Amino acid sequence: MINIQSLCKSYGKHKVLYNINLIFKKGEVNGIVGENGAGKSTLFKCMAGLESFEGSIAYTGNILKNVTGYLPTELFFFSKMTGYEYLQLLCNARDIKEKNLYTSNIFDLPLNEYAENYSTGMKKKLALTGLLIQKNEVFILDEPFNGVDIHSNIIIQEIILKLKELKKIVVMSSHIFSTLNQSCDHLHYLKDGTIKSSVIKGEFELIENEMKGSSIGNKLVELMD
Repeated sequence: MINIQSLCKSYGKHKVLYNINLIFKKGEVNGIVGENGAGKSTLFKCMAGLESFEGSIAYTGNILKNVTGYLPTELFFFSKMTGYEYLQLLCNARDIKEKNLYTSNIFDLPLNEYAENYSTGMKKKLALTGLLIQKNEVFILDEPFNGVDIHSNIIIQEIILKLKELKKIVVMSSHIFSTLNQSCDHLHYLKDGTIKSSVIKGEFELIENEMKGSSIGNKLVELMD
């Protein structure tokens, strides 16, 4: 279980996250939604150990950052590194002895080509493959469906459901409510750096309607009325 208590994050005088309190349990998928700039990626970076913060993040088990697979929205690959070498690097980082990385190539990627030349969707699939090979306990997926084709979208959905079955902790963000409905057990609405509401599966429409209520469409109506 991950227990986030009173988490706050600032960049200088600019406060990004305010008093975040969340609990993520094994075998559950939690979705974080919010407009761009709400603080979703910053929260994920704090959980992944990439940002300092105030408050606490407690994890039952190992050191959280050592068992967490983080898929960011902006991916980076070293120049002149093949897809195969990238996967090998991630294995080495966790001291994992993977005998044949080609059998782990579930997306049928061209592993002998340079990863920097992959398309956006291919890069995302390569990074996700690496996280799976690492056998992480926690998966933080920031917009995992962005930039991938329909077939890959279906595979990623299947992966998330399998991770849930394996009692992993999955925290993800998405702007596509249909994917959240299919994958998530809980949904949390992050707005202006705070959790405005949290609901269970079957109540996601409440947050969707809440987000629509503050959408640009309503602001345009007020402007033109």
